[in-house]
Amino acid sequence: MAFMTSNVLRNLFRKSSTRMYPVVRRADFEGSRGELYNDIEHCIFCKSCQIKCPSQCITVDKQAGTWVCDPFACVFCGICVETCPTNCLHMKTAWRPVSRRREMITMQGTPPKPKKKAAAKDDTDSKAEAKDKDATGKESGKASETKASGKTASKKTHSKESTEPNKAAAKKSTAKKTTTAKGSKAKSGESKS
Repeated sequence: MAFMTSNVLRNLFRKSSTRMYPVVRRADFEGSRGELYNDIEHCIFCKSCQIKCPSQCITVDKQAGTWVCDPFACVFCGICVETCPTNCLHMKTAWRPVSRRREMITMQGTPPKPKKKAAAKDDTDSKAEAKDKDATGKESGKASETKASGKTASKKTHSKESTEPNKAAAKKSTAKKTTTAKGSKAKSGESKS
């Protein structure tokens, strides 16, 4: 015990090497991931943070305009912060204070009003009217095309009918020529021998 006496006396008169945590806090490290915070005024409620969260601690309701995070389920990975298209999610460097009750981080905001839908309705109405006009014009054009194609088809059938007897006559004449040629060869062969 005599060898410990010098250590004990030294530690009694020195500054403590540990901190009294609730009273004295150490400064947070730069880049540490602490409590999740949403700047709700810039949030568009797109649900990309909810979809990408591996622990499924974030719930977004677009109609109600609410963003809820369960800090006890959050693993502080920061994927939601990286995937946010408007960069409204942030992670504080400080951790949440200790609590005796389970408290959810709930934020209420106003979802953005759809600007494109009103313009899109006007565009779709004008496109639908243009399609109707084109369709009626195309239908009358198709009807005239079918009438014209019907005429050409009937002409083709008449021409086929008129050429069929000619083909038959041509075949008969070639058959007669071949037989006469064979016959003449045979006659000439007989005369030579």
